[in-house]
Amino acid sequence: MNKFAISLLLTIYSFYASIGQTYIPYYGNIVNNCSYDTILTNLQEFENYGTKELGTPAINNTKDWIIDKYTSYGYTNIVEDPFYHYGQIAQNIIINKTGFLYPNKYLIIDGHYDTRDGPGANDNGSGTVSILEIARLLKDVDTEYSIKFIHFSAEEVGLIGSQHYVNHTVISSNMDIKLVFNIDGVGGVVGMVNDIVVCERDERGPPISNNEASAIMTNELATCVSLYSTLTTEISYAYASDYIPFEHNNEIITGLYEKNISPYYHSAQDVISKLDVNYLYEVTKAAIGASLHFSVARDSISGVKENNFLGGVVAYPNPTNGKVSLNIGEINTAINLTLRNTLGQLLLNKSFEATSQININIDNQPAGLYFLRLETPLGISKSIKIFKE
Repeated sequence: MNKFAISLLLTIYSFYASIGQTYIPYYGNIVNNCSYDTILTNLQEFENYGTKELGTPAINNTKDWIIDKYTSYGYTNIVEDPFYHYGQIAQNIIINKTGFLYPNKYLIIDGHYDTRDGPGANDNGSGTVSILEIARLLKDVDTEYSIKFIHFSAEEVGLIGSQHYVNHTVISSNMDIKLVFNIDGVGGVVGMVNDIVVCERDERGPPISNNEASAIMTNELATCVSLYSTLTTEISYAYASDYIPFEHNNEIITGLYEKNISPYYHSAQDVISKLDVNYLYEVTKAAIGASLHFSVARDSISGVKENNFLGGVVAYPNPTNGKVSLNIGEINTAINLTLRNTLGQLLLNKSFEATSQININIDNQPAGLYFLRLETPLGISKSIKIFKE
């Protein structure tokens, strides 16, 4: 398939995906639990640790503080990733949340926690506390895809932490990454009208390029901003932050950045009083909604996902003794059906042309929980939990 055809297909997919991307009450309820007070408290604690440069007690104390936060949220899969830069040890922090359907494919939500020439309330305390709030609220949410929350060190001296991670973990393990979602400098500027957030996409040239895929994901990010916050968006290009080493490894990237760029970066003036905490709160709400969308979060009871014309499809009987029927209705398109167990193992993968009913048989499977997924050629999907007695 030539480049033009691929680009055309991605454009068509983006158009239909944007039609299907609507407000989801389940996501909205989670976003509404975002806490202004928690964000402000965490930001104040971050600022209080001082200038977080390599080799200082401040950055080591901040690292321990971040780990303590995740521990308090109930996370147990927390990894410290040490590396050296000019004789100074630094540590990335990686927290893993396992997805139930695609446990080996990752949404990476990242930002750096080191600072330069000041306490870094905005750069990047704002991104750090936003990621912490996302992690707090998603802790017990079922997601199809696994999530890695990553707090990088040594960003301020040349993206060293993220480059180390890509070189020594992503490449060596051939990590399957769905998307890298970077959050850096999202605090706004005190006294200004802070009502726009910049959504960043890959705009590199050939020969290595994921521009079309990044554009699709960034458009979806912008839609999430409009659905789950009061902010409007502007699309721009990615640069000078921790998604760049991933971009150079040809991963799909997107990110959030403030529209009003702080004049206090890399100075002792980068403190809470110089940013707009309410703006940070709205950015965090948008980021929570986007994280739910990108990880494909599901209501553990009803299996809610952002489906459109597949939304009315149900499986019956459910629970079942082995035979399950799906009433598809008036859908004049091909449908691919997959069935997986709780280990993510593929048990069934079958395509059906336009049909009003699909019947499957899981008599040969043990009692337990199964995950049924329907998907059209345009990527519109529906996931259903099946309980076999």
